[in-house]
Amino acid sequence: MSKSHAHLPSSIIPFSVISQIATRIRTVPLVVLLIFTVPIWLLSEAIAPEVVRAYTARVDLAIDRLPEENYETILRRAEAAARAAAQRSFDQDILVTDVSIIVSVQSYGAIAPVLTLEVSRSQWRTRPDAQRWAAYFKTARSLLLFEKQTTSNPVPAATTSPAALPQPIKPTTTEKPTD
Repeated sequence: MSKSHAHLPSSIIPFSVISQIATRIRTVPLVVLLIFTVPIWLLSEAIAPEVVRAYTARVDLAIDRLPEENYETILRRAEAAARAAAQRSFDQDILVTDVSIIVSVQSYGAIAPVLTLEVSRSQWRTRPDAQRWAAYFKTARSLLLFEKQTTSNPVPAATTSPAALPQPIKPTTTEKPTD
């Protein structure tokens, strides 16, 4: 015959051992714990400092159309503004790794994005050219009312109410037409 004994968790470690450990923990002064933990924390920070957090700088620029300025001139001005903003973003903050710039143009009340420039610091360092990294919006020309216009009025007739348009003058004749 064999005798089976069920081992309860309390029977594995005698209660007297647990009580001795508990009294020793209570007797360790708090000052000793602080003396050991602060140098360990300083050592861990010196060995493995906190990770640098890099980020993308986002810039929205708006430029106004000058009188008698064509679309190609607006694009060159937008590229120059984007180039200056990218360089300024990289110069001002060393943690910036990428720059995203959107340049919008205002022309006679219409506003539309003309280009977006997205570039990383390493790409910009190798070639700081706005034309190289810019993406152009194809519909900006028509949205900004730069269509080929035959009149000197840059605002199309669709945006003006019919009542505000000048009415043509009908000539009056005193002679009766001959048949």
